Amino acid sequence: MCGIVGYIGKRKTVPILIEGLRRLEYRGYDSAGMAILENGGLHIEKVAGKIAALEQILVGKEFSATTGIAHTRWATHGVPNDLNAHPHVDGTGKIAVVHNGIIENYRGLRGFLEKRGHKFASDTDTEIISHLIEEYYNGDIVEAVRTAMSQVTGTYGIAVVDLNNPGTIVAARRGSPLIIGQGDGETFVASDVSAVLGHTKQVVYLEDNELAKISAFGFEISTIDNIPVTRELQEISWTLDMIEKEGYPHFMLKEIYEQPLTIRNAMRGRLNFEEGTSRLNGLNLQYDELREIDRIIITACGTSWHAALIGEYLIEEYARIPVEVEYASEFRYRSPIIKDGTVVFAISQSGETADTLAALREARRKGATVLGICNVVGSTIARETDGGVYIHAGPEIGVASTKAFTSQITVLSLITILLARMRGMSHEEGIRMLDALNMVPEQVEEVLKRDDEIKAIARKYHEADNFLYLGRGLHFPVALEGALKLKEISYIHAEGYPAAEMKHGPIALIDDKMPAVVVAVKDAVYEKVISNIEEIIARNGQVIALATEGDEEIKQLSNDVIYIPKSHPFVNPLLTSVPLQLLAYHMAVLRGCHVDQPRNLAKSVTVE
Repeated sequence: MCGIVGYIGKRKTVPILIEGLRRLEYRGYDSAGMAILENGGLHIEKVAGKIAALEQILVGKEFSATTGIAHTRWATHGVPNDLNAHPHVDGTGKIAVVHNGIIENYRGLRGFLEKRGHKFASDTDTEIISHLIEEYYNGDIVEAVRTAMSQVTGTYGIAVVDLNNPGTIVAARRGSPLIIGQGDGETFVASDVSAVLGHTKQVVYLEDNELAKISAFGFEISTIDNIPVTRELQEISWTLDMIEKEGYPHFMLKEIYEQPLTIRNAMRGRLNFEEGTSRLNGLNLQYDELREIDRIIITACGTSWHAALIGEYLIEEYARIPVEVEYASEFRYRSPIIKDGTVVFAISQSGETADTLAALREARRKGATVLGICNVVGSTIARETDGGVYIHAGPEIGVASTKAFTSQITVLSLITILLARMRGMSHEEGIRMLDALNMVPEQVEEVLKRDDEIKAIARKYHEADNFLYLGRGLHFPVALEGALKLKEISYIHAEGYPAAEMKHGPIALIDDKMPAVVVAVKDAVYEKVISNIEEIIARNGQVIALATEGDEEIKQLSNDVIYIPKSHPFVNPLLTSVPLQLLAYHMAVLRGCHVDQPRNLAKSVTVE
């Protein structure tokens, strides 16, 4: 992985490919390259480093090519260098391939191909694909790709060009997303709609085990087994403005500041004040089916897993349904027990996370009803689940998730209200919770007004090497997420813990050089958290407290305090998450880190 873009049409392809790569830059990568059909030859340009390095080697070169493919690579097999960068070519130098995913049986295929006389130049699994296509090539590039990919075990999204078939790009997909965009006399292929949004909003999504023959005037889709597939174009609702920085220095900061809007969008049309409940028709379950749910499993990865943990606390507290939260990467391998009455929720911002997809497929194989919570309309999770809820956060470009996280919490809150009202919660309490949720966008705006205060705190602590994040109850997952944000983008080591667990190990680390961020809002466990803060102070630790507005006591116990508005405990995680995002952001900027593209990370993790 990480980003693919291809073009065939009437315009010069190089500027379009570079623009597309720029639109995909947010996904995280370590090298870039392109293959174009130029003056009767296959021309390759690729380099380790950023897209700017690729542009630099193109300076002074003029190209008239109208067909090409390009790629940004996030290393899986082979270190980031010029040789391992994509595209990769076959032994004849006429076939070029770009690839997202992992070929699991590449060693066996490589051995087979070496016995057939093929010689390899890189350490990648992708180069195997180009040679495998060459091995089966008989003049028809589509059939060569079809045969080659039928030999492959693993995940892939590929685009292929062939010098002998200059009017065709071949694309194929299994487990790694690909879309085809249709314009006027031109066609695009990409791993993400953002790469083509400046040229067309008419797209189709390839499904797993499908192959597409793409020309300037359209495309033909079939299965790997050569069964024709008919699919209608879809209209993308996102706009180009939505993937621009709009004056902010980083996408991450822009997305943090978008949260009053995105939280509002996540609940828009879903608050039913008349009945004191929420309206979630996308679940595709009848009320009697919802009432019969006796166990919920939520599976996710990373930030989405933290949102799932908050969902567990909410659903169990208010709806009284047992909830288990599973790492998707573990769920598929541990033979989970699925019985009648179990519903599985799969959460993923992109809707393409490989581990989460594998988990939902395992749940379906075991007979579970599987529902999705995702951001991208038409994504694989959206298509493969029995129903679900879109979070409507719009495109999230920053690798470190912010607005998608709070939108996921918002949707989980709506699910909680819906289930709780069916299971004994009063109409009056439902109204109180809806009111609290409805006030959150304005309250987040109040939190954002404290940005300068948070930046000053970041300036005070940004040279620390380690941080501890502590919370209890609903705020334990918030502490986990706060720690994750800090280490993702500032590279400061940070750990999140339940506050009471501090004394069972982490307290040994506390000294005057170890800041502790403590979520200490006024709720049912407030006094317990105060006791934990006292334990830190007794060991000369430095405390940054998140507290409820009006709490003066906390000032006497903390080195620094960040206040959030007073609200219903049900929505507090939405309010406490935002200052922790800002704290991590300012820490990273002060340390000179690349906030939007942190090292070694990718936005959409489509490999296992």
